[in-house]
Amino acid sequence: MPSGFFALLDDISALVKASAASLDDVPAQVAKTTGKVSGIVIDDTAVTPKYVVGLDPSRELSIIFQIAKKSLINKLLILTPAALVLGYFAPWAITPILMMGGAYLCFEGYEKVHSMFSKHPEAQAESEEIEAITPEELEQKRVAGAVRTDIILSAEIMAIAYSQVTDQPIVNQILVMLAVAVVITVGVYGFVGLIVKMDDIGVHLAQGEYSATIQKFGRGIVTFMPHFLLILSYVGTAAMLWVGAEIIAHGIPFTAHLLHELEQALANVPAVAWLAKALACGIGGLILGFIIEKIVGLVKKAVPSNK
Repeated sequence: MPSGFFALLDDISALVKASAASLDDVPAQVAKTTGKVSGIVIDDTAVTPKYVVGLDPSRELSIIFQIAKKSLINKLLILTPAALVLGYFAPWAITPILMMGGAYLCFEGYEKVHSMFSKHPEAQAESEEIEAITPEELEQKRVAGAVRTDIILSAEIMAIAYSQVTDQPIVNQILVMLAVAVVITVGVYGFVGLIVKMDDIGVHLAQGEYSATIQKFGRGIVTFMPHFLLILSYVGTAAMLWVGAEIIAHGIPFTAHLLHELEQALANVPAVAWLAKALACGIGGLILGFIIEKIVGLVKKAVPSNK
């Protein structure tokens, strides 16, 4: 009996040691997984600042916080459990869901590109401003729109995160996905908060109480930020097309093989290989977005409106 008891203790000790060794891998897995979703993170970071444009500057950080809080809740309480449940009961569903999300990103990206080159942007802006709305209603509308976009991007992030840990113990899967949710949400919305307040920081530094050099630096920030936000919007659109198309390509054996062959052909120059793959995916995403937009247009015409 005593020998059996000590044997049980030995087994428990071995199990604890194995679990501890496994948990030591979590930080590395989080870092690896975060790198895999970098394109979507760029997209999320680039898209969000537009939701506070034109609103009361004193409300900017509050709005960003509202979006970040809902994003984190969605990741922790909805998307992570959903990914784990699907991964356990229906792992075959992960790839199609990823591809549908990728198609949505291509569609959104194409619409953004189309709007950039539209012949009548002023008329579109005027039609959007006809509706009378209070500042509070506008804020709620912006937050709701941001959360809708974020949940698509967050779903992609968590699905990709899960795909990187499918061979890990369930405890590791949960810890990695929760850590990724927190790290990415804090990182993205912390950086977004900094971006939207940079002009205020520049104005503050440009005041007379600082030295001439600091004042000049502050004025430079104020001058540069509109250009930076414009560049960021272009980067976000490009990332949306690139990421969406790459997700779809990896879900189709033929296109996944083509991407792999492209990378292998340029393996000696990694930067060129990455750029070539991103460019190929960007163009493919633009074409796919165009096709989806036309299909959506035909469906809207075929389905009678309730108005």
